[in-house]
Amino acid sequence: MTQIPAATRRLTIDAIRAMKGGAEPIVMVTAYDFSTAQVAERAGVDLVLVGDSAAMVVLGYETTRLVTIEEMLMLTRAVRRGAPSSLVIGDLPYQSYESSNALAIATAQRFADAGCDAVKMEGAGATVERARAVIAAGIPVMGHVGLTPQQTGDPEGFRVHGKTASAALEIIAAARQLDAAGCFSIVAEAMPAAVARVLTPCVSVPVIGIGAGVDTDGQVLVFHDLVGLYDAHVPRYVKRYAELKASMIDAVARYAADVRARRFPGPEHVYRMDPAELEKLNEKVKR
Repeated sequence: MTQIPAATRRLTIDAIRAMKGGAEPIVMVTAYDFSTAQVAERAGVDLVLVGDSAAMVVLGYETTRLVTIEEMLMLTRAVRRGAPSSLVIGDLPYQSYESSNALAIATAQRFADAGCDAVKMEGAGATVERARAVIAAGIPVMGHVGLTPQQTGDPEGFRVHGKTASAALEIIAAARQLDAAGCFSIVAEAMPAAVARVLTPCVSVPVIGIGAGVDTDGQVLVFHDLVGLYDAHVPRYVKRYAELKASMIDAVARYAADVRARRFPGPEHVYRMDPAELEKLNEKVKR
């Protein structure tokens, strides 16, 4: 049986930075509510990301673009309650930071107030300036290059990025810009492992891969993917460590069968009443 690590004190941003190039990779997983956050913290992961992937795996939207700030903040507060000792990063949702530095800072502050230690922002371009402004305002930022679902929008755009030398160079340039802006780490998503291998030493901060091979400074997976709760689309890079959805369906189906057959609740599931009090009750009802 796998040994479960004991929950540890909350890591600092500096501690994550110091894991760059270390022998032990950084472990990050998404969480979206009190229960998934408890699981992540008790399992001993290093970083908990309140991912905008909640749009699809929790809220049933077709893309991450549709989740709102208020929805993300509700999930963030629940995650913080479930993982009080973890370093929590909040994904800033689509159109909540892109248009101006002032908007980016205001949105990031709302996530900090909801319990985040840092926020994540997708892409480069204008995002580099937004990230720089948020960092200057005192809120750490995690960057994100390669496949950036918010910018892709259309599910058809969920594909491998950086397959040509020129496309790979664009990803590396974007990562360097985010590094220079002060991001404390960078997610590298859906790219050839060889590209991530070249990218990782090109920046001074940890690169956390998802669908980017083993040579990054860490790995992240979506909670619902790794435990088998989401089956609408399973990317190639996902490893299923459990099949909880099938187990849950089986459990609810057995519950339904027991109810219909009057096998549940059984004698062990009911509360008792003192016989004398029950007799009094029956007498009063008869009157």
